[in-house]
Amino acid sequence: MERLFNSGTYKYLFQVLLIVGLFLADKAPISDHGPSHIIFIENSFDEALKQAKLQNKYIFVDAYATWCGPCKMLKAITFNNSKAADFYNTNFINVSIDMEKGEGPSLAAQWGIQAYPTLIIFNSDGKPVLGTVGYINASELIRFGKQALSK
Repeated sequence: MERLFNSGTYKYLFQVLLIVGLFLADKAPISDHGPSHIIFIENSFDEALKQAKLQNKYIFVDAYATWCGPCKMLKAITFNNSKAADFYNTNFINVSIDMEKGEGPSLAAQWGIQAYPTLIIFNSDGKPVLGTVGYINASELIRFGKQALSK
């Protein structure tokens, strides 16, 4: 009985399969989930207002100070939770504002902010809907957002 394949044929088939496999691996579907963190506009409430009007969304404001420990925890933990990120990136225009720089001090005075972090949700006209002060975890943040959207 004759051999159908010699060692050269096996090497060739292996190389073809390897190339096809690498090509298909490169074309693997990308996850349909968005970013695993909340995407924020930095230090521009005016830009958030414009985007909110264009997209007909509420605005989520993270009012923070750079020296604030609970603010750093929010950024490191809560805002990096994929469920919170998916909810907030879908339902809100998110803006993070350093309340001690740029427009921050005047907004802090206008909004009556006395402690950090302060989280506020505004409607697309810039009217406050709901606020909270202090560190909250991801499930509390989602609950907070749902409560604001129900008003």
